[in-house]
Amino acid sequence: MIATTRLINVRLSDPLRPAAGSPQLRPLILLCLKAPDGLVGHGEAAPLESYDGISVERALAALDRHRAVLTELPEPTHVAGLREAVAACVTADPLPQALAAVDMALWDLIGRRTGSSIHELLGVRDPPPIALNATIGAVAPAEAAAEAASAQHAGFAALKVKVGTPDDRQRLKAVRDAVGPEMLIRADANGSWDRLTAPERLRALARFDIELFEEPVHGLAATEALTKALPDVAVSLDESAGAALADGARQLCTALCLKVSASGGISGLIADAARARELGYEVYIASTLDGPLGIAAALHAADVVRPDRHCGLATLGRLDRPVPAELQPVDGLILAPAGPGLGDGLLDWY
Repeated sequence: MIATTRLINVRLSDPLRPAAGSPQLRPLILLCLKAPDGLVGHGEAAPLESYDGISVERALAALDRHRAVLTELPEPTHVAGLREAVAACVTADPLPQALAAVDMALWDLIGRRTGSSIHELLGVRDPPPIALNATIGAVAPAEAAAEAASAQHAGFAALKVKVGTPDDRQRLKAVRDAVGPEMLIRADANGSWDRLTAPERLRALARFDIELFEEPVHGLAATEALTKALPDVAVSLDESAGAALADGARQLCTALCLKVSASGGISGLIADAARARELGYEVYIASTLDGPLGIAAALHAADVVRPDRHCGLATLGRLDRPVPAELQPVDGLILAPAGPGLGDGLLDWY
């Protein structure tokens, strides 16, 4: 197989300011795997240094090592062969963000070879749609309320609102007032609080009927202390989800937010979800401001995982390119794209 990469920088139309040093450009790396007969599979590496600490340069270096490995391997024509190829790349470099691109491209190649979608290759036919949350950045309360009302009008039943700023209470009150009592509201702090101040912040914000506090503090010890202090408040881990799985000794909170990039692709995300549930966690899936291939990969994985909560995969609208019709949510729901492999109609976006 011949492997090539292409770096793309996409402008953000609406950064989730000021969370996690939100960038103005979103770099994505497109991986193309070409079989000897010319058939092609595609994947996407989505490192986001402000979020996961992984630079584009590091991801490209890992993909260079994978390219050398993939060149020597026979084309996988079935799932077992795919797993052997991914295992060889793990040996070359275990960086999840690069492995995700390899894993996606191999699944895409096998799907196009067999004429099957990835969820069909994974044993799922006619999957139900995945329920999504809309995301509201750390914006002024009036703007947050308007975005919330628009999302509700579009059919979303859940919102994720960025917090960790001085006007959190005003923002959440404005959102709750705009959408009424039935809408689920998740508060995402991106680890903004420390273990001393977090209990007070969560108690103050819980009055707005918060479904889940996502990554209120960073680190496993701080999370465990927080959940012990507030046993009736639902907490999830996002940035620290991988560390929780690696620790693997006990359940630290209610849920884990998994991402196709951080898990190393479709295969890794499915394995991480199974391990999380063994430990007692609920599971849901979100995007790291992925492109269409990353979103499609997450949706195919979600068809197997069957998330326990609304998923944060309605993020393509924050990138300054038209959302492919195949990935447009309808009434807050979305299906994995139709067609072989990751799906048709996605590559023109790149």
